[in-house]
Amino acid sequence: MDLTPKLRKVALEKGADFYGVADLALERDFIRDQGGEEVASYPLGISLGIRIMDSIVDQLPHRQERAVAVNYQHHGYEVINRRLDLLASRLSSLIQKEGYRALPIPASERYDDERICAVLSHKLAAHLAGHGWIGKSCLLITPKAGPRVRWITILTDAPLTVTESPMNEHCGDCTECVDICPISAFTGVPFKEDEPRETRYDASKCEKYLLEDSEWGICGLCVYICPHGRK
Repeated sequence: MDLTPKLRKVALEKGADFYGVADLALERDFIRDQGGEEVASYPLGISLGIRIMDSIVDQLPHRQERAVAVNYQHHGYEVINRRLDLLASRLSSLIQKEGYRALPIPASERYDDERICAVLSHKLAAHLAGHGWIGKSCLLITPKAGPRVRWITILTDAPLTVTESPMNEHCGDCTECVDICPISAFTGVPFKEDEPRETRYDASKCEKYLLEDSEWGICGLCVYICPHGRK
């Protein structure tokens, strides 16, 4: 039995703005290299997203003000991540009750400090599920909300219907995220599946800025500036 309609209904009723199913076989080698054999053993990934409120993101140019920084960190990050984790746990339990495996990957938990990455790229799963494309900021860009979305993934072997195919890149000549970055962490090179992240993005620069140089430990200007989110 295809559980896709049931899971989608529950996800949307419980607060998800985006629901999709990705065929992870398309990037099996990459997933194995990042997360290991167990993570790569799951054929499908359910990609769930919750949109960050525009009223919070639009204040980010004033992130040096403590009230703006606190609100973004709390409601734009921590609260949404908790909502995603709870939603993924609920859906995973439903899948397990139907007799299939389900492994929810935390919304925002680092797995590898050296590479500065999680056990699975939620952006990659969202891309494979057809939610959007990987932009020059290395963020997942959606047509409806740009990069103003937090993501989570449930790995599963349940017989679900893959929702969409990966979306083509629509950044074109735009370099607004590259230009606004305060520490020039982006090279402006468009995403290519066969090229490492370092070709486009220096994650260590970004982390150093957040830990040592930004006043309240947040930035988010690449989330703010993207024209696809500022429509």
